[in-house]
Amino acid sequence: MAIFNKKNDRQAAQLNSKTVAKGGTKNAVKNVAVIDTFVSWRYWTVIAVILISMASLVATAVDVQISSADKMNQEADKRSLRTQAIHSSRGMILDRNGQWLSVSVQMFSVVADPKVVFEKGSLQDQERWKALSDALGVSNKSLKDKISKNPNSRFLYLARQVTPSVANYARELKIPGVTLQTEFRRFYPKVEETAHLIGYTNIDGEGIEGIEKSFDKLLIGQDGSRTYRKDRYGNMVEAVDDTKKYDAHNVTLSIDEQLQSMVYRQIKEAVAENKAESGTAVLVDIRTGEVLAMANAPSYNPNNRTNVKADLMRNRAITDTFEPGSTVKPFVVLTALQRGIVNKNSVLNTVPFKVNGHTIRDVARYDKLSVAGILQKSSNVGVSHLALAMPPNALIETYSKAGFGQPTNLGLIGEQRGQLQDRKRWADIERATISYGYGLTVTPLQLVRAYVTLGSFGVYRPLSITKVDPPVLGTRVFSEKTTRDVVEMMETVALPGGGGIAAAVKGYRVAIKTGTAKKIENGKYVDKYIAYTAGVAPASNPRYALVVLINEPKAGKYYGGAISAPVFSKIMEHTLRSQNVKPDALSSEEMAARVIRLDQQQSAVSNQSNHIN
Repeated sequence: MAIFNKKNDRQAAQLNSKTVAKGGTKNAVKNVAVIDTFVSWRYWTVIAVILISMASLVATAVDVQISSADKMNQEADKRSLRTQAIHSSRGMILDRNGQWLSVSVQMFSVVADPKVVFEKGSLQDQERWKALSDALGVSNKSLKDKISKNPNSRFLYLARQVTPSVANYARELKIPGVTLQTEFRRFYPKVEETAHLIGYTNIDGEGIEGIEKSFDKLLIGQDGSRTYRKDRYGNMVEAVDDTKKYDAHNVTLSIDEQLQSMVYRQIKEAVAENKAESGTAVLVDIRTGEVLAMANAPSYNPNNRTNVKADLMRNRAITDTFEPGSTVKPFVVLTALQRGIVNKNSVLNTVPFKVNGHTIRDVARYDKLSVAGILQKSSNVGVSHLALAMPPNALIETYSKAGFGQPTNLGLIGEQRGQLQDRKRWADIERATISYGYGLTVTPLQLVRAYVTLGSFGVYRPLSITKVDPPVLGTRVFSEKTTRDVVEMMETVALPGGGGIAAAVKGYRVAIKTGTAKKIENGKYVDKYIAYTAGVAPASNPRYALVVLINEPKAGKYYGGAISAPVFSKIMEHTLRSQNVKPDALSSEEMAARVIRLDQQQSAVSNQSNHIN
C-alpha cells in the first residue's frame, strides 16, 4: 500500500511540475483532487470485495462443519459404507431320536443395487440382461422396469431362492450391480407323512402352520450384520461395526419318525380302500402323555405347495370336531360303577324303549345285558338306562374330568376345544343320547387323551408334543379299581362276540371301543358316517393309547368295527412289536375258558329277572 501511495505522489508531483511550468497553478490543484478521489474509491472497493469473500468462506465453513455436518456425513456414508447381512439359520425340528423332520437348506437369491446399476450403466448391456431374464424365467422388459422404477434403491430382489444352477449362472454373468444373497429355505424330509403336524414357513422363514408356527419364537434366530467402508474400487478399507448373530434353538418333538411313517401309511391305505373323505390317527405313550404319531390322510407335499388347497393343509386331528359316538360308553359305565348305580354283576333291561317320544334301540335286539355286555355289544339302550339313573350332571362331570370340552394345551395353533354343555336342566332324551356320543363334540386328540386316562387306570396326564423327561406324574381323577374293571370289560369288545374283533392283536390283550356316528350337515343328520376305534394296549399294563377315525367311508361298509378296527389292529401290532413290548395274551386254553365264561354269564343274564330298567 505504501508503494501504491508513493507512486501516486510521484504522478502528482510530475503533473504538478508540468502544470506549474505552463503557469497553471489552479488547474494543477484541481487535477490532484480528482486523482485522490479516484484512488480512494478503488481502494475501498477492493477492501469490500475481500471482506465479503472472507465472510462467505467463513459462512460456508460454518455450514459445512456445523449446520450440515450430519447431512454431509450421511452423503459420504451412502457412497462408501456397505452393510452385509449375516443370516442365522432357523432351528431344526427333530423327532425324539434326533431324526430330521424340518431343516434349513442354504439357497441364493438374485438381488440388484439399482443405484450401482445406473452408475455403471450396466442396463446398456442388452445381451447380459437378456441372458439373466431368460435364466430367471421372466421377461427382459419386466426385469429392467423393476430396476428403473427404483433408481435410487440400494436393494431389490430380482428372484428369490433360485436353484444352484441359476445362481451360478447369474454369478458368472458379472452384471455390475447384480449379486447373490444367501438365504435359507425349509426342507421337509418326510414330505407328506408329517406335513399336517410340522406345517411350513413362508419364503422369509416365518412359521405359518403347525409346529413351525407354534414354536416360531424358539425356532427363529437373530440375524447379524457387518458394516464396512469401501474405496472407489469396491475394496474394503475399514470395518465400522459388527452385530453378532444368534442361532436359533432346535425343537425336539415327542414324535417317533418311524411310528409316524407307519401310522400315515396305514391311514392313507384305509382312506383309499374305503373311498373315505379323510382319515386320522393319533398314538400316545400312556406313561408320559407324549404324542408318538399324529397323521392325517389325504396329505400334501410341504416342499411344493403350488395349487394345494387350504382345506388339505389343516391338521384334522386338532381342528375337526365330531360327535364321538359309542367311544364314550366306557365313561358312562365308569360313572355308573363309581356312583354305585350298578356293579360288575348287574343286569340291565335292554329292550327298546321310548324317551320323550323318541325310541332308543340297538342295532341288534338284546333283551338283557350285563354291564360288560353293554360295552361288548355297544348297547345304546343299556347306557341310556345308566345315564337316566344318575344325576343329570354326573356324566358331564366325568366327561369333563376326561378332558372333553377342554383344549389339550398341546401348543398347536388352531386346536379346537370341542363342545360339552354344562347346564342345569337336561331333557331326558338329551341325557340318553349324550351317553352314546351325541350332543357333544370332540377332536381325535381329545378322544385319545381320554383313553390315556383310562389306560393309566384313572390318572389324568397332560399330553405333550415335545419330548418329556422325566415323565409327568399326573393327577388321579377316577378310582383305580373302577377304571381297571372298565378296561377289563373293554377287552371283551375285541373278543369273539364283540363288535371290534377286527381290532384284536395277536399275542396281546387290547381294550377297545368302536363307534359309529352320523354326520351333521346344515343342522340335520344325514346318511354319512364316521367310523371310530379307540383303545389301549397291552390291556394288562397299558403302554399305548390309539384313536383311529375314518371320515365318511363310501365303499359300502361304515361301522367302526368293520372300517377303523382293522386299522387299529395293524397300527397297534406294529407299535407293540417294534417297541419290544412283552406279549400279555392269554394262552389258548385261558382264552377259550374266558370266552366260555362270558357266554355263560350272558346266558345267566338272560335268565335273571332282577335288572335295572
